[in-house]
Amino acid sequence: QVQLVESGGGLVQPGGSLRLSCAASVSILSIYAMAWYRQAPGKQRELVARITRAGVTNYADSVKGRFTISRDNAKNTVYLQMNSLKPEDTAVYSCNALHSPGGYNYWGQGTQVTVSS
Repeated sequence: QVQLVESGGGLVQPGGSLRLSCAASVSILSIYAMAWYRQAPGKQRELVARITRAGVTNYADSVKGRFTISRDNAKNTVYLQMNSLKPEDTAVYSCNALHSPGGYNYWGQGTQVTVSS
């Protein structure tokens, strides 16, 4: 069982920045991949960024160059640094842990990010 706790969401103006954190209850080195997803009202959930145990990252095209996923293995925490935020980034952001390829997915409770002037 993996528990994930997100923090760092909030209200920010367009062009601003936020950093989301996802703290895991187990060593993230035991997890195949950690990711951030988001879901805006009326839209499907989409992958924002992913980082594998090997450190390989990938991003949605809509956030490339603006968002950065990283991790602190000692703190069992994954971060999402979000810069140059746009109103269309408004969504509930959820942390995901894929324990192994084809294995079980664990989800955090989500944190709201609102980009508005």
